Amino acid sequence: MAHASDGRSLEFRLPDLGEGLTEAEIVRWLVEVGDVVAVDQPVVEVETAKAMVEVPCPYGGVVTARFGEEGTELPVGAPLVTVAVGEVDGAGDAAADGPARGTGAAEAPAAKTPAAEKKAEGSGNVLVGYGTSEAPARRRRVRPDRPAATGVSGRANGRVRAAGPVDGPVRAAEPADGPVPVISPLVRRLARQHDLDLRELAGSGPDGLILRADVEYALRAAAAQGGRTADQEAGAIRVPDAASASSGAFSSTSAAPHPDGTRVPLKGVRGAVADKLSRSRREIPDATCWVDADATELMRARTAMNASGGPRISLVALLARICTAALARFPELNSTVDTEAREIVRLDRVHLGFAAQTDRGLVVPVVRDAHTRDAEGLTAEFARLTEAARAGRLTPGDLTGGTFTLNNYGVFGVDGSTPIINHPEAAMLGVGRIVTKPWVHEGELAVRQVVQLSLTFDHRVCDGGTAGGFLRYVADCVEQPAVLLRTL
Repeated sequence: MAHASDGRSLEFRLPDLGEGLTEAEIVRWLVEVGDVVAVDQPVVEVETAKAMVEVPCPYGGVVTARFGEEGTELPVGAPLVTVAVGEVDGAGDAAADGPARGTGAAEAPAAKTPAAEKKAEGSGNVLVGYGTSEAPARRRRVRPDRPAATGVSGRANGRVRAAGPVDGPVRAAEPADGPVPVISPLVRRLARQHDLDLRELAGSGPDGLILRADVEYALRAAAAQGGRTADQEAGAIRVPDAASASSGAFSSTSAAPHPDGTRVPLKGVRGAVADKLSRSRREIPDATCWVDADATELMRARTAMNASGGPRISLVALLARICTAALARFPELNSTVDTEAREIVRLDRVHLGFAAQTDRGLVVPVVRDAHTRDAEGLTAEFARLTEAARAGRLTPGDLTGGTFTLNNYGVFGVDGSTPIINHPEAAMLGVGRIVTKPWVHEGELAVRQVVQLSLTFDHRVCDGGTAGGFLRYVADCVEQPAVLLRTL
């Protein structure tokens, strides 16, 4: 295993992984301390409220520290890893040196060699919030380690490990005057929930920044002291049991037993869905209309397409093509409402979302520029996004920016629904199951394939006449696919 010589340590922080995301949970580390990594090599897999993402590191070198255990939730901007950038030679020393470099203190930058200059060049891989330029060389203040406490055995993953009872939370010699060096609102909230004075902690982050790990360490130290528990003293620090502490989970965020059941935290995908649907219900005055349609001819048309050779056309692709044609006729429904400006914004391009149920919960991947794609192109893109959703490989970009949603809830074996609009969109088309029913066709009773269609729309962007006209046009295309020939 190699180590870096004549180089410098660079700290890679958790980047902004998508619109409005403030934190991510570490799912799996892909590197160990002492591993040699290349520029843009994924170093950790994290889960955000939108997707599972492998995060590439924009530096090449030797990993000298990792910050956070698997299952830990980190705020955007928190350190992920430090990388010693420089020439790689020798063997075996990086693993030994790594933990010592993970304390948050860094060495003064050394003189760069040509190889180090090359390795310090920027990444070619861009996530939101960090990118391709060379990281600036920063001189960081070397700070003394935390005051020694009984039983402190060493540091790992950038935090102090306690091997036995200690005298209390690790504290600075005197509470500092001025603002508390904390960036993350999660750290402040955690300290506030446990009545912990942040001024009494010595941060292990850059320039004394107090990290979540510092607060958790202080809570564990207070628990080891054994003199202050939530049952003995009002306002005392509440701490997790040993199993919870080892996983980094606290009672405020984990599923806790309850006399009447089990509490399950609303976080990750489930939490994001809850927040978005709640906001939609609060802000959007929605209404729903529906109609039954005879889908027999549409099913026959699909069978004929697939019998002619070439890629098979999916039913959802045909429904999507009908949607884009309908939106061209009724553009009011491809819009959003700017509440601050009190304006309706009609959108020129159709980015079509479709609801997909996965093991991680409901997600809505987005087909970009759906109005420019034919049935074959839509089929291919639906297949790609569906497979990525099932494998947990959707990126934040795959899940944002939709302008209209197609919800095929018929796959669950139900006929109808009144879905909640995917905020900030203005409408959603729902498609129930296609079932064989008696139906009057050309004046005679016949057995036909019937589907129920529903449209939920934002009543601010249009009246019922527009919504009804859109849904009637969709139903006409389902019943007589040749209607689409007028717009092809």
